Parts: sequence; structure tokens; C-alpha cells
Amino acid sequence: METQAHLTANSNRQNNSRPEANFPPSLWGCSFASFSFPQTEFEWYTRQVQVLKENVKDMLMASTKDPVEHIEFINQLCRLGVSYHFDDEIENSLKEIFADLPNLLEKHDFDLYTVSLFRVLRQHGFKMPCVVFDKFKDTNGEFKKTIINDVKGILGLYEASFLSVHGQQVLDEALVFTKANLDSSAMQSSPRLADHIRNALIRPFHKGVPRIEARKYISFYEEDESRIDILLKFAKIDFNRVQLLHRQELSILSKWSNDLNFAEEFPYARDRIVEIYFWANGVHCEPQYAFSRMMVTKYTKIVSLVDDTYDAYASFEEIQHFTNAIERCSMNAIDQLPADYMKVLYRALLNLFNQTENDMGKQGRSYASYYVKEAFKELVRGYHAEAEWADKCHVPTFDEYVGNGLATSAYGVIMAASFLGMEEVAGGEEYEWLKDEQKRGDCASGTVECYMKQYDASEKKAIEEIQKMDVNAWKDINEDCMRPTNAPMLLLQHFVNLIRVTDVIYGNDDDAYTIPSSLKDYVTLLYIEQVPLYEFVTRRYYMYCKWCRIRTLSSWWNSLLMYCNKTSSDS
Repeated sequence: METQAHLTANSNRQNNSRPEANFPPSLWGCSFASFSFPQTEFEWYTRQVQVLKENVKDMLMASTKDPVEHIEFINQLCRLGVSYHFDDEIENSLKEIFADLPNLLEKHDFDLYTVSLFRVLRQHGFKMPCVVFDKFKDTNGEFKKTIINDVKGILGLYEASFLSVHGQQVLDEALVFTKANLDSSAMQSSPRLADHIRNALIRPFHKGVPRIEARKYISFYEEDESRIDILLKFAKIDFNRVQLLHRQELSILSKWSNDLNFAEEFPYARDRIVEIYFWANGVHCEPQYAFSRMMVTKYTKIVSLVDDTYDAYASFEEIQHFTNAIERCSMNAIDQLPADYMKVLYRALLNLFNQTENDMGKQGRSYASYYVKEAFKELVRGYHAEAEWADKCHVPTFDEYVGNGLATSAYGVIMAASFLGMEEVAGGEEYEWLKDEQKRGDCASGTVECYMKQYDASEKKAIEEIQKMDVNAWKDINEDCMRPTNAPMLLLQHFVNLIRVTDVIYGNDDDAYTIPSSLKDYVTLLYIEQVPLYEFVTRRYYMYCKWCRIRTLSSWWNSLLMYCNKTSSDS
């Protein structure tokens, strides 16, 4: 990336000096590395989830009697972050609903909110026609003023508009119409609904990171008078159970980073293992993808070190040697590296490659390690190109920058590493598809400076055009996720999640990876603070503690588990 650190490093290269490291330190220190997994608590959560899952599954199947009720129930499962428990049931149900859709639309005069639930079908790859929204337009082709007071419907239409593909003008118009009216609706709504609307205006559900969206929605749903208490309880306990697994993974990765002494070996680099895990977790947060998260985090950590080495520390001559060594990917090449710190970094990368080869060999998927290695080589070639531009004081054209950005985005490495833990759907054919996607992909973002240079445009014009590219890129993404797809839907969903979490980190001209303070609340929300479970037993539990003469915090948790199990069995 053409960062300030990159430009500073270039200035220092001209006078043969090393730049001073000026990145903010880690916000977390060793706080996650010291985490001790609470086995008793986890086992209690697991038992509760098993019981509640069956109850919710029964409710899901019972709702099939009414298609509208059923799709709304599926919507709630998705919003609360527990739909992964029922993937097969949801897939089969949506297939049936989509097949019967013409009949449903003909027989029923659905309201705006119900029609807007077409978002659920589109999010699962079913291309529901957007002409269903024409009924809410007047004779002049504009949305009717009478629907403005339907806040729930307007919000639903707004969310649905982000599932647009090219040529669907009605959804483009819906976005403009709803956005203008939701601003005023928020001011006239209850504090609970107003916060929900403002959150949607900042980041609609379709563009949100699933785990973050689920945590926020749990709090919103809890205050819904029409909530289903069993569903809410299931979502809360499942969130806390999975959070413990995530904290355990983060602890293991923090220890891995500490054991390799990265912070001391590379003091010029960003120390961001927690933020990198946040990135990996944003791609796939479900428990079964733990290995994918671990590998994505490890590879992205090495990517970050190489990026900072090229951008902010190494001389161009050192960069050339390191790039050549990466092309060889052999321990025999380590002697050609001119600096000890580069040897440490190179050895860490080769060890990770070797670990990958061993793990994939055990699975009978040795080819997977080859694709990861090739993706890393492509990334480093892109970093080398940026370093060469800086060395020659060359401002690339926009097309040059975007073309190289396909490599330096690190999407190729991240997704190749992600596929390592998805043996059921990511075979050699899928890795070939990933490689082709990298070649043909669109990179909607780029420096305003590069655009201004190539097209002789003003800064304002450049920003407007890049924003249009971003809108069009999302329409391309939505189209690629409509059935029939060129790759398994699961892989496409993870690819979209990578785009979502990257936008959280780098959106709005922010760089929350370099300056991580803006991610602190998200990290706290997802990996530190549990969802409160027992407000409803506060008074009764206080009396129980008093009766049992519980005085110390050390006995608090076990007593609470006993109390909750007792009250559960009594009911």
C-alpha cells in the first residue's frame, strides 16, 4: 500500500538510514495469552445449547405451515447468528419457497416488510425478482408517500436494496428513497428502534460482519416485545459458548506469536495479532472452522511483517534479495539474505509452509500447500512492485495501482489459507477457481492521487468515481453469489465475509489495522464481554446465595450453574 510509512521509508532510503518505528503499540499486551479455558462453564453452555437447539429446530419446522412466518423465523436465526445450526433445514426450506414463489405472490397481497424479506432468499443465492416492489410505486414511477410511515417496512426495503445487481433500477431508487426517510424516522422513533436504524444506516446487514451483527441484534431483539424467549436464550448461550472457543484460539495464537518473539525481532512492525484474528474470525466465525482461522491468522501475521518490512524498513536492495528468496522457497536461499532480521522472517515463513505441507499431507491434500505458497509469491511480487515505485519516486497510474492491488490486497493468501480447513468443499478445482478469480477480479479501491494523475481529474471527481466503482463491485459480488454459482456457496459466502471485515477495518478512509483504537470496542464485544444471561434470576439468586451462605467469588460460578440447573429442572 502507498502508505505514509512507505513514503517515509523511501525518503530514508535516499539517505541510507533506517526509519524509526512509529506504529502504535499493541493495545492488548499479554491479556489474551494468559487466558485459562473454563472447562466447567463451557460444558454447561454445551449442554444448554444441545437442549435448546432441539427446541428451536422444532419451532423452525412448525413454522413451515405458514411461508411468511417461516421465512421470518429463518431471518431471525440469521440475524441472531445461530442459522449455522440449521443449514440443511434452511437450504431445503428456501428451495421450496423459491419454487412456489409465483404462486405465493399471486395468492397474497403481502405488505412492504414481508416483500422485503426477499433479502433472505437473495442472501442464500436465490434470485428473487425485484419487480415485487413495483406495487409500492405510484403512476409516476416513484415510491408511494403512504409507505413512509411504515418504518419497519421502509427499513426492510432499505436492507433489501443492498442485494441489488446490475440493471435493477428499482432497488437503486429504493436505496435513495429509504435512506432519505430513515434519517427522519430515527428521530421520531423510540431510542431502541432509533439506534437500530442508525446502525443500519452506518452499515447495512448485508455489508456487516456476521458475528458483530449477531451480537448487536441480540441486544435489539431482547427488547422486542414479540421476541421468542427460547430463541433469545439459545442465541445468548450459543454466543457465549462460541466466544470461549474464540478466546481459546486467540490465546493459542498469542502464545505462538510470543514464542516466535515477533515483537522483539521486528520492532519496526505493527504488533497486531489480536486484530489479525479479528480479521480471520470475520471470514468464518463458526466453531467448525477453527483450523481455518488459525491458519489464516498465522499467514496474515507473516504477510503483515513482510508488508511492514517492504514498506517501512528494508532498503530496496534488501527487498530484491528477499523477493528472490521467496521465489525459491528453500532454506538453501537463506544465505543470500543480507540481514539477520530478514533471515528470521524467512525462516518463520518456511516453517509455516512446512507445517502446512505436513497438515495437508495427512489429509491427502498436498496440493493445497502448493496453492498457498504460490499465492504468497504473487503477493510478494506485488509488494516488490510497490517498493520499486517508491525507490524510483514513481506515482503509478490508477490502472497500474489497481492491477497490482489485486495481489497486494492479500486476498489470495488469506483465502488460500482459509481453504486449508475446508476439505469438504475446497479441493483442487476450487483452488484453481480461486487463482482465476485473482486474475480477473475487480479492485474497486485505489488512491485518489493515482486516479487524479491518470484522468486529470479533481480530487472530488476522483472520490466520486472510486465510490461508484465500489457500488458496482458490490453488484458484481451479488451477481456472482446468485445460483447457479461457479463455486460452492459456502466458499463464496466466506469470500464476501472477507470483503465485509476488510471494509470494517479500512472503510471510511480509516486504517484501523495501523491505528487499532477504533477496533477496540469490537474486540471487547466479541472476545471479552459475555452476553448477560441471568437478569431474570437476580432477586431469586440473591436469596439463594444468602440461604447457602455463599460469600466468595470463587464459589460464585459453580453455585450459579447449580442454581440455574435446579430452576431449569423445576420448570
